[in-house]
Amino acid sequence: MANSDFEGHAGQEGENFLYFAYGSNLLTKRIHHRNPSATFCCVARLQDFKLDFGNFQGKTSQRWHGGIATIFQSPGDEVWGVVWKMHTSNLNSLDEQEGVESGTYVVIEVKVLTQEGKQLTCRSYLMTNYESAPPSPQYKKVICLGAKENGLPLEYQEKLKAIEPNDYKGKVSEEMEEILNKEEQKLCRT
Repeated sequence: MANSDFEGHAGQEGENFLYFAYGSNLLTKRIHHRNPSATFCCVARLQDFKLDFGNFQGKTSQRWHGGIATIFQSPGDEVWGVVWKMHTSNLNSLDEQEGVESGTYVVIEVKVLTQEGKQLTCRSYLMTNYESAPPSPQYKKVICLGAKENGLPLEYQEKLKAIEPNDYKGKVSEEMEEILNKEEQKLCRT
């Protein structure tokens, strides 16, 4: 369930808020890059939504060189992700990272279910005005690494791995290349 008709206080309690991440912010190093207060809360499921990838207004992401993650309502489907507890001081940096001011994403309030069946109200983001497009191999890898790192259900991890990326072979932004390399090395050791 999602609602975008509110005053910007989705999932907010006092000085903290809950954020449901389903894309690149599944990966701890990625979310901490600009939002250091994020602490892992739990793995959760957003019912009746589906994961998609797209280019805002048909323009390919300059950071990721392919479609970026979004969600859309789809009865019977589900999106798994991570709930991060964050300090309100990171609201602006999170909105900036998600392109709220440019209109790439809008803030929505979603109700997710934890693996224990508890319902949580969280802030999340939904891309508007986009054309579906496959993600770059690097972007897909960040999402898959985050899903593995945080223990999303194996069946869902397999669905993520099965996503066909585009054929981009270049580099993504330097900061993301560094994060990818470190995470890949870390997970290869486990």
